[in-house]
Amino acid sequence: MVSLFRKPLHLGISVIFLMIDTVNKRSRSFISCGTSVLLGGDDKIASTLLLLPESRTQPEAFKPYKPVIIVHGLFDGPRQFKTLSAYITKVHPGTEVTVVDLYNNLYSLEPMWRQVWGFRRAIDPIMQKATDGVHFLCFSQGGLVCRALLYTIPDHNVHSFIALSSPQAGQYGDTSYLRWLFPEHVKKTVFRICYNRYGQKVSICDYWNDPHHRELYLQRSTFLAFMNEPHSLMKVWRRNFLRIRKLVLIGGPDDGVITPWQSSHFGFYNSNETIIGMRNQEYYIQDTFGLKTLDARGDVSVCVHAGVRHTSWHSNYTVFSSCIEKWLT
Repeated sequence: MVSLFRKPLHLGISVIFLMIDTVNKRSRSFISCGTSVLLGGDDKIASTLLLLPESRTQPEAFKPYKPVIIVHGLFDGPRQFKTLSAYITKVHPGTEVTVVDLYNNLYSLEPMWRQVWGFRRAIDPIMQKATDGVHFLCFSQGGLVCRALLYTIPDHNVHSFIALSSPQAGQYGDTSYLRWLFPEHVKKTVFRICYNRYGQKVSICDYWNDPHHRELYLQRSTFLAFMNEPHSLMKVWRRNFLRIRKLVLIGGPDDGVITPWQSSHFGFYNSNETIIGMRNQEYYIQDTFGLKTLDARGDVSVCVHAGVRHTSWHSNYTVFSSCIEKWLT
């Protein structure tokens, strides 16, 4: 998620749906896959790269690094990921980095399942060409898109799935994004918008998880509840998800957008707004989609960094070097 607009625009809900309708009519032209965003011309990125360490010594029988596919978040696009892409290719020369150029900026408000199918069409050719597999590096809302892709692609070859400050357990908080989208509502009343068939046409509503209206969430949520709760397709989805080699969950207490921030590690509020950690969540205990199995395999890495704001995760070199770099080989 990126602050695309410096000043909040007080849009009514009818205007939001009008934008979504316009996006729906035009989105067909956006089904295209971006190439590496290392296009130069950014002095700030160039000066930062000069300070980075050179790539690690490569062994004699060196195998090329696996391609990295980056999926952006709400109000984002490829432009916001030039620095992260530059970090990757500086430390791992020759890495093919693709920031998928799809559902950018306001188009990121499209319904989540529609985005999943669009991203799948863009990503499939990259995975098919990469015989040794690929890595997913997915930011914020994009982390949920990527998990849905891993559920629904039966023969995917994703090794590392890195969820960078992503609301994996949902979102429930009064943030600047919420105030921009729904200026007349606070978190306690957003359920009235989100938990109906119109609200479920806006991406943020697809993962809005109100702990005070859980039954309504389970009944009306067409995306997140379907991702985290048992149903007839989950056995197959679980098997597909478990094809990954490593799940990396990155977040921190000063994020300012993901609420609660522990959602980036599959923790969330109970009805008293007390945080229940990942290992005490029902979907972990029941191993609904394979999270407990991944953890038992030693394939869940949780990385916490304080002092990082939401829009800075993908440009923070300390986060990259300590939480991301080693999983991209």
